[in-house]
Amino acid sequence: MAVEEVAEQVVAPPQKAKEPSEDEKRRKKIAAGALMKAVIRPGGGDSTPSDGYQVVYHSTVRTMDGVVVESSRSEYGGKGTPIRHVLGRSKIIVGLLEGLPTMLKGEVAMFKMKPQVHYGEDDCPVSAPSGFPKDDELHFEIEMIDFFKAKVVSDDLGVLKKVITEGQGWESPREPYEVKAWISAKTGDGKVLVSRTQGEPFFFNFGKSEVPKGLEMGIGTMTREEKAIIYVTSKYLTPSPFLPGVEGVEEVHFEVELAHFIQVRDMLGDGRLIKRRIHDGKGEFPMDCPLHDSLLRVHYKGMLLNEEKTIFYDTRVDNDGQPLEFCSGEGLVPEGFEMCVRLMVPEEIALVTCPPDYAYDKFPRPANVPEGAHIQWEIELLGFEMPKDWTGLNFQSIMDEAEKIRNTGNRLFKEGKFELAKAKYDKVLREFNHVNPQDDEEGKIFANTRTSSFSKSSCTTCVVDNYMSTTHNWFSFECLKNLLHLNVAACFLKMGECRKSIETCNKVLEANPGHVKALYRRGMAYITLGDFEEAKRDFNTMIKLDKSTEPDATAALLKVKQKEQEVEKKVRKQFKGLFDKKPGEIAEVGTEDVDQPAVENPKSDDKEDSDGDNSDESHETVDDPPRTSWFSLLWPKRLLAALGRPGCAIL
Repeated sequence: MAVEEVAEQVVAPPQKAKEPSEDEKRRKKIAAGALMKAVIRPGGGDSTPSDGYQVVYHSTVRTMDGVVVESSRSEYGGKGTPIRHVLGRSKIIVGLLEGLPTMLKGEVAMFKMKPQVHYGEDDCPVSAPSGFPKDDELHFEIEMIDFFKAKVVSDDLGVLKKVITEGQGWESPREPYEVKAWISAKTGDGKVLVSRTQGEPFFFNFGKSEVPKGLEMGIGTMTREEKAIIYVTSKYLTPSPFLPGVEGVEEVHFEVELAHFIQVRDMLGDGRLIKRRIHDGKGEFPMDCPLHDSLLRVHYKGMLLNEEKTIFYDTRVDNDGQPLEFCSGEGLVPEGFEMCVRLMVPEEIALVTCPPDYAYDKFPRPANVPEGAHIQWEIELLGFEMPKDWTGLNFQSIMDEAEKIRNTGNRLFKEGKFELAKAKYDKVLREFNHVNPQDDEEGKIFANTRTSSFSKSSCTTCVVDNYMSTTHNWFSFECLKNLLHLNVAACFLKMGECRKSIETCNKVLEANPGHVKALYRRGMAYITLGDFEEAKRDFNTMIKLDKSTEPDATAALLKVKQKEQEVEKKVRKQFKGLFDKKPGEIAEVGTEDVDQPAVENPKSDDKEDSDGDNSDESHETVDDPPRTSWFSLLWPKRLLAALGRPGCAIL
């Protein structure tokens, strides 16, 4: 049986018409005969300017009788400086807006304009000069000197750039980079202010006002070996050592060749941790940097920032010439050291100046480094290996990799490096979003490798009488993700971010409302916030769900009660005497000896740990949670009850 194919015509949905620009609306209002053009001298080439181009031209305006009204030429009383506009950006009369894009380079043309296409236009964006006959028909003689694609550096068009030769790479200098460039400067009418520097290029520190502001802004858009002309108006010609006196100059043209710049990075933004590149490496920043956790190989020399620059360690001397190998993101080197290495490219050499708190004050200190010492490292990144891509790995290999990362996170947690530990747990969770057991065989592999990590207290869904069915393999995988979420919650709690800890626990409880460890951890976060009722609710729910958790939950409830009593005691002391006055009298509230609101100290001696290898152990011992604002918690709901006057009214 023949089947007749019917082709349906696919009609694209109508596209919304693009809203015309203000310039386009103005052009449409030009009436026939209002603007006429006569070529006096033909130009060269066949290209004409368009939006985004800077046009450079001389203009002379005459009446119909030939009387000069206005001119940019010196022979007619002008300044002799050509006019510069950026088509599509500058505010100009509509006659030139329409006429300039029709001109060739070098062309001279006469435009006959009626009032409505020059300054007599309704709502003209350009004000007419004083005494200008804006209601008369006029002749505009225009000489198109030059036009080119312009880079608009400042929105008010006070700084523009013309690229002569494209540069290399994409990185541009910025504060606090060190810059070397050949620079010359002249006024708009061609007067030389600064000749091109001979020999070595001019050196300056970016952001230190060592060159005019507009010049620095323009150089900040250039790449290595780029050549450009930067046009700077008087607004941006700030005094500087390079060009100290520019009074009375309306515009300066800087011809710049960017020879080189040295990457200098203020890593903390306060000038304490500075990375200065002293030898370029191979590759592009930041695409070829070890931004992600990687295996790094470096040579380094450590020096004290004293007068002698005492060297306390050199891998080429003290390590038998062998480089240091370490995995980033695992807290194996000082924090300032790793932060800077992550922003290096292979074979780069950098000089790092580091304050004590990012060097060895919070890291095992070498014997010959005194406490509180400022450090300087000279680091050479030899190379790095990116972490293994899980794509294409079988399920067993994926689980092995996940286990390694999780164990590293557990070690970092126990060392008090909570942010690093959280990063490890987050990494595994991100990868797990794309990984699941695909069949029963993979489920069995998962069950065999992970059963020992679960217990009834962790997930009653997964383990029943030490038997895990194929159906429950999926739940075991989810159980591992739950444990990782709870580890993240523990990190948040240690970092003082209690609400984020609660949110993370909620992710587990939404999927498994009976997860007692999530209830316990959320309860601890509620204690930290001072939300004692919510904390008690979580601990009581634990007891109802699992009797084996009763000792830990009871201890936590006792701690909640102690905290409530402490808060009530403080409130009583704070408001002592408030209700002892007669009606009409004002009692002064005592403020002495009141603890200020505090957040959890990440370094406190807290026994609560992340879910490590022994995740089937009993719940953590309850410890003192950090204090929170007791005033905000008790006022006004519980204040009167805490004072023993629940029905009292304040007169």
